[in-house]
Amino acid sequence: MRNLLTFIVQYYHWFLFVLLEVISGVLLFRYNNYQNSAWLTSANYVAGTVYRADANVRSFFSLRRVNEELTVRNFYLERQVDQLRRLYADATKDTNVLERQELEFLSRYSLIPAKVVSNSVHKADNLITIDKGRADGVETDMGVVCGNGVVGVVYLTSEHYSVVIPVLNASSSRISCAIRGRGYFGYLCWYGGDPAVAYVEDIPRHARFKRGEWVETSGYSSIFPHGVLIGQIEKIYNSSDGLSYKLMVRLSTDFGNLRDVCVISDKTLGEQRQLMQEMNSPAAASGSAAKKAKQN
Repeated sequence: MRNLLTFIVQYYHWFLFVLLEVISGVLLFRYNNYQNSAWLTSANYVAGTVYRADANVRSFFSLRRVNEELTVRNFYLERQVDQLRRLYADATKDTNVLERQELEFLSRYSLIPAKVVSNSVHKADNLITIDKGRADGVETDMGVVCGNGVVGVVYLTSEHYSVVIPVLNASSSRISCAIRGRGYFGYLCWYGGDPAVAYVEDIPRHARFKRGEWVETSGYSSIFPHGVLIGQIEKIYNSSDGLSYKLMVRLSTDFGNLRDVCVISDKTLGEQRQLMQEMNSPAAASGSAAKKAKQN
């Protein structure tokens, strides 16, 4: 305290000078219209600049949330476009029934937004790591999509991270797909090389389609709902045995620029797994054997 008083006494004239300057400024700008107007104009400009900078900073740090929302919204919009396309094609039927069926089907699924934290595209067996795991509801064998289409399938999960087998995995990726509007289905494979191109195998010889048509998920598995975009047919080949077609597809997903994805959670998947376990259980096998013996 003594040192503080000594400091004030030693430099009191500077404190007095600052106080008189403040009083003079207040009197000048408060009781003179021109100076008051100039002060308000300058203050508003400075305040506006500060607020604009603050808004830019807030906008920058909110981009992650905006990207996640856009990814989810884009996926739902694709599903709605698919619904409208089918309703238009079946215009002579009861569209209300079709719409209810589509909404009931979509209610099975929920989306978990995630960020890609590790990715590769130039290996033979590429893998993707995302920042969501068991704590967020992610489980193995869940489908992963982005705003442009299919990404892959969850392979391993930890508490807060998951490893995804993408389409660009030559040895492990096999996704059931179909030609949009045609109904013919096959399996999507990647042979390595160009990360923008994959192939659809086992399209039957009697199938009718053409280049430029779209390939989408078939919905024949519990991993992906039907109608999720995969890519566009670019070339058509005969299979090695000549019994089917092989299609070269330009993928709609840009794996080299993949940032935001969504994990598709099928709410009925647990029920399906439980049913399969019961079918494969010893009790079910013995019951089936007893039933056959009784029939004989």
